[in-house]
Amino acid sequence: MSIFIVENHEDTLQYLGHYLSMVGHTVRSARDMASALDDLKTAPADVLISDIGLPDGDGWELMRRIKETGRVPFGIAMSGYGMRSDKEKSLSAGYRHHLVKPFGPDELEVLLKEAAAEIAPR
Repeated sequence: MSIFIVENHEDTLQYLGHYLSMVGHTVRSARDMASALDDLKTAPADVLISDIGLPDGDGWELMRRIKETGRVPFGIAMSGYGMRSDKEKSLSAGYRHHLVKPFGPDELEVLLKEAAAEIAPR
């Protein structure tokens, strides 16, 4: 699958990118909302994995703006915050799941399998 990561924390971005590439996915990334929106305009992704806290906005606004384009990726929000209200905001913005950092590869793999099953029929 093509996966787009939006994360401003360098270590997290490198780890996720390396892991996802290693298991066979095509990975692109951005460190802020503006760069992500520009890149996704020209090359949509199957899956979006985005931090909620971004330097120029938040992941919820990012997903709302992506939805306006009409091509909505399978969205996975990630955040250090996991209160019910945070998860509800992620779901209402259009994300399918809200992962609480730190999370392990097993948690992510379950969600990517769900994404693959949903994307395959398209």
